[in-house]
Amino acid sequence: MPRKFKYDLPEIENKDGKTIGERIAELRKERGLTQEQLSQKLGITRVTLADYERGRSRIYDEMIVRIALALGVSTDSLLGFEHQDTVKEIVTLKYTKRIKEIEELPEHNKRNILKTLDDLIKANKK
Repeated sequence: MPRKFKYDLPEIENKDGKTIGERIAELRKERGLTQEQLSQKLGITRVTLADYERGRSRIYDEMIVRIALALGVSTDSLLGFEHQDTVKEIVTLKYTKRIKEIEELPEHNKRNILKTLDDLIKANKK
């Protein structure tokens, strides 16, 4: 329950009606990350991240910044003050998985694949 302030301030509204925890979980899943993977990036336990996502623990300011950076969004977007699509295009899970697979290939194979992709993109722009 939000605490009462002694000043009469307007209610803070986010645009999507979701909690920060719901937004973190949604963004994490869109990026193809498990709770374990994201928690390792953040230097916290999976249980702590799960508590953030479920709204069981308050997220302090530095952690909000760290989560936003790890997920590639602005802090405003993470807090629900702007639409996340305007900050950064969301790469779908199927593309993310393919990119990870390409990154694991030997360097000469990566170059060949990227050259092929560049040629296909150029050919389809016409």
